[in-house]
Amino acid sequence: MSHAHGPASPASSRSGNPLKGRVRVPGDKSISHRSMIFGLLAIGETRVEGLLEGDDVLRTAEACKALGAGITREAPGRWRIRGAGIGGLSEPAGILDFGNAGTGSRLMMGVAGSHPITATFDGDASLRKRPMRRILDPLAKMGVTVVSEAEGGRVPLTLRGPKETIPITYETPAASAQIKSAILLAGLNSPGRTTVIEREATRDHTERMLRHFGATVEVAPHGADGRAVTLQGQPELRGTDIVVPSDPSSAAFPLVAALITPGSDIVIEGVMMNPLRTGLITTLLEMGASIERLNERDEGGETVADLRVRHSRLSGVTVPAARAPAMIDEYPILAVAASFAQGTTRMQGLHELRVKESDRLAAVAAGLAEAGVEHEIEGDDLIVHGSSKVRGGGRPVATHLDHRIAMSFLVMGLASSEIMTVDDGAMIATSFPTFIPLMRELGATIHD
Repeated sequence: MSHAHGPASPASSRSGNPLKGRVRVPGDKSISHRSMIFGLLAIGETRVEGLLEGDDVLRTAEACKALGAGITREAPGRWRIRGAGIGGLSEPAGILDFGNAGTGSRLMMGVAGSHPITATFDGDASLRKRPMRRILDPLAKMGVTVVSEAEGGRVPLTLRGPKETIPITYETPAASAQIKSAILLAGLNSPGRTTVIEREATRDHTERMLRHFGATVEVAPHGADGRAVTLQGQPELRGTDIVVPSDPSSAAFPLVAALITPGSDIVIEGVMMNPLRTGLITTLLEMGASIERLNERDEGGETVADLRVRHSRLSGVTVPAARAPAMIDEYPILAVAASFAQGTTRMQGLHELRVKESDRLAAVAAGLAEAGVEHEIEGDDLIVHGSSKVRGGGRPVATHLDHRIAMSFLVMGLASSEIMTVDDGAMIATSFPTFIPLMRELGATIHD
């Protein structure tokens, strides 16, 4: 398989030692992307500590440079950004290549599209399959012109921004923080008030960071589970300091590994505990997991805690669809935990998984089949029939260039009877470049 990451690089894992020790996973990907973007849009200097230096975030940093930011890496995880300011972006000289970064590309469409410049967006084979129409439709209402696009509103696509961006009120068709964020970022360069209405609340990092940089944002309840988020346009954002907390989506992998590997007892340090990101922890606690929050504190507007995780006997549960926005990236690793739980786990309402890096729902089901785990898909529900003994083995799991599929099935191999192999581990670097050495540090047997 040829792709932007070079030749495929299979990886495998097998059961062995209990996991022990203390680790810190990389900085949160969502906060890292936004740190770069807000640094670009602010006046003055933004200093970032703990930035995730995965390929996705580095692509966003390159795009910010192309739009006029001055960006310097001072040490591992420590970056300095000199902003161009809202309304001050430069027209990029070349194509903005986002690799596999769905978040970076979609958010940046809101940023660049709201300025009177022309910008072309592209990415790797995986990104070229992902739908962008859900971002382009609201941006068109704000005056953005789609000059060209690949079939079905996909990249490569070129946007031309208006002289003045139109503020809108928009109800999102799906629960997606990326749609909401793209519209709010576009609204920064429009006069008046831009409002995004969500039927289900999604992760609120953009709203928190807007406030952190000095924008006025109002959030009101909408319906039973939704929110209306209103931004006052054309604020002057001021450069600031950001400490990026550890990514809960990355912490999920050592966390589940410890729960399913007998004798394990680990601590994962500084994990973000934003309630709109802790759906997996809520679900695992319902399944009987031993997860303790220690040393809760505030970092950069977000609550963080150290998590002590011990091997646990898990039981199957029903995961309501309303929880999906708070754990959309964690379903592959939850499916692994559910494989080792007694009884049946039903994960409801997983439509959004079909439009991630791969059709994650189909990819998870195929991996479970290889490992001999009983499961079925009913509509948008994934049903896993767990057992304390998981066979593992089978042919190499097809990752479809999806980092979370690769990491999930490598975790499964740490507690299954037979070795688990994934067809390609190279793209793990997009979100968690230190995954394999960190897991080995805890005692895991993973070969790449």
